[in-house]
Amino acid sequence: MRPQDIIRKKRDREQLLPAEINFFIDGVTNGQIADYQISALLMAIYLNGMNEAEQQCLTEAMLQSGSIMDFSSIARPKADKHSTGGVGDKTSLVIAPLAAACGVCVPMISGRGLGHTGGTLDKLESIPGYRVDLSAREFQNVLEQVGYAMAGQTGELAPADKKMYALRDATATVEAIPLIVASIISKKGAAGLEAMVIDVKVGSGAFMREEERARALAQALVKTGNSCGIRTRAFLTDMNQPLGCAVGNSIEVKECIEILRGEIAPGARPVLDLSMELSAHMLVLSHVEDLLAEARQRLQRALDSGDALERFRQNIVAQGGDPSVCDDPSGVLPLVRESFKVESRRSGYITAVETTEIGNAIAALGGGRVRIDDTIDATVGFLSEIKIGDKVTAGQTLGVVFSRQESRAREAVSRIQAAYQVGEEPKGNLPTLIKEIVNE
Repeated sequence: MRPQDIIRKKRDREQLLPAEINFFIDGVTNGQIADYQISALLMAIYLNGMNEAEQQCLTEAMLQSGSIMDFSSIARPKADKHSTGGVGDKTSLVIAPLAAACGVCVPMISGRGLGHTGGTLDKLESIPGYRVDLSAREFQNVLEQVGYAMAGQTGELAPADKKMYALRDATATVEAIPLIVASIISKKGAAGLEAMVIDVKVGSGAFMREEERARALAQALVKTGNSCGIRTRAFLTDMNQPLGCAVGNSIEVKECIEILRGEIAPGARPVLDLSMELSAHMLVLSHVEDLLAEARQRLQRALDSGDALERFRQNIVAQGGDPSVCDDPSGVLPLVRESFKVESRRSGYITAVETTEIGNAIAALGGGRVRIDDTIDATVGFLSEIKIGDKVTAGQTLGVVFSRQESRAREAVSRIQAAYQVGEEPKGNLPTLIKEIVNE
């Protein structure tokens, strides 16, 4: 059996056999298949897809490519949340401490930025000293101490996915449904989860721009997750504009800390609303609460009492970060004062936002990666001040770009300015935060 034969077969729209998929994933794991061959198969899958049997086999092969974490010594139920990625999508930083404060053990294996979207690990690393490269033993210790841990994949945990995840970003194959499903479920299954909620973003800032395709992804994730023994529920949520106000690593962490502190700016309210709802479903799927109403009340108490913020602080300490960021995020996080206004070109109403372009603008400014080995600039970002449906006047500030590099910042300003569409009449139907819940 040769890699090129498998690539050719999928290129020609034929169904791959389990033995062929297992052979290829084994080769990815042990390094016997070259990056260019992996990239070729990724593109063939992107173009031609996989049927249900192929997708299930790919997921299981990637799941079994490394070790499976065993947290049976921790009595609390194990659950997690995953997002398919968006712009300003920062809910993991709020959900993990909230759920942990309510009795759920959250072993969160996270990723880095893909394309125009930010990555949870990149955000966390903007906290001085914070470590995401935990060994399996360190990861379990943090879970036992705090109730949640947030780290990247080790070489032992779904190593095939770790390799393919990076190459998907570099080869523009991120959006392929079989690859998304296999990546998410293999990581989460390897983390020993019992329950999981998945946030499938849909809209102009999502990898899935059409609701029909997003729904197909959600259904595939739920079916595959359940088949792997993980109680899974998926949500279609809006990504037609940045979630909250902040886009960029440090300023997104700042926004999350302010939410946990109870200092919620009106524009950041959707971050809290979505975090609370996803967390409530986590509690119900984990059998911590029987009813969503009770779960929401429990989460609100954890937020109001400061218990969630304290969990966040404990996690930062346990993972080597500076806990004073919880008291003075503006003084501790790497932020910049240099700012550049994004002004409306005309008067009218915000009717649409090309959200992907905002993400790309900040990525090009240094907040994302073009190549796998690029270094992230945690200081750059965009703070939006306007939402779809808002009335604006010519010259009004739509938001602010932060960067020390003036020429590149002005390029980002121009791109973001063009991303906001202004019409003479207000938009009829404003975006709904949660569009649909998929249970099967």
